[in-house]
Amino acid sequence: MLKNQILHGDCQQVLQTLPNNSVDLIFTSPPYADQRKHTYGGVTPAHYVDWFLPRAAQFLRVLKPTGTFILNIKERAVAGERHTYVLELILKLREQGWLWTEEFIWHKKNSYPGKWPNRFRDSWERLLQFNKQRNFNMYQEAVMVPVGDWSKTRLAKLSDTDKIRDESNVNSGFGKNISNWVGRDMVYPTNVLHMATECYNRNHSATFPVGLPEWFIKLFTVEGDMVLDPFVGSGTTAVAAKNLGCNFIGIDINEVFCELTTNRLTLQTSLTQ
Repeated sequence: MLKNQILHGDCQQVLQTLPNNSVDLIFTSPPYADQRKHTYGGVTPAHYVDWFLPRAAQFLRVLKPTGTFILNIKERAVAGERHTYVLELILKLREQGWLWTEEFIWHKKNSYPGKWPNRFRDSWERLLQFNKQRNFNMYQEAVMVPVGDWSKTRLAKLSDTDKIRDESNVNSGFGKNISNWVGRDMVYPTNVLHMATECYNRNHSATFPVGLPEWFIKLFTVEGDMVLDPFVGSGTTAVAAKNLGCNFIGIDINEVFCELTTNRLTLQTSLTQ
């Protein structure tokens, strides 16, 4: 089994060299439709699903039954409206055998303002969670956050309904037991991740902050697990995996990006020695 390597080639072919059920987490951000034309060819929205599915079949094969696949992807506007290729992809992935378990939102809290004739600038991206089965490895305590100042007043004096799972007053079907949080310093986060877009960016058109893959690696793996990024780009996922003591495999069809990632990992190693 390969580990801690950056491999050059199309992931559809390269992944055939990996054994079945050998990866604990797939975290990746593939080229979006009609994006990165100079580096990845720019797959059109109309052909995106057909392009992606054979690669997803390999993801499904190499992922362990207890593993997780996180897909960072964003739809785009075409001819004045949102294209549906991401929604179509979700439906086809479900047909392929994936469970669409959860959806996270990355809020880019420092996005530049912008305006178009019929919309404003996006300041968020999707991170779609897929699994092979309903029981998968998840380490929620690893991503807990401070309870926050709200607890000082909200938990100071509890009503009778705060001490039970009180149903919503609007009959939404949701309820909460406020007393569960008394005396806690840490609580579970929401599925909205507020992270700035500052990141390592050396000659790559689309990078994300190291903190983004790190968050998901903490949530879905333990030290020594295998993390795969089949569109590794500038290597941020590999760096995050290495930071957290996980093994990694990165694949990219662009040889320059493979060299970039390898050099980045080498530099990181030299700085920590």
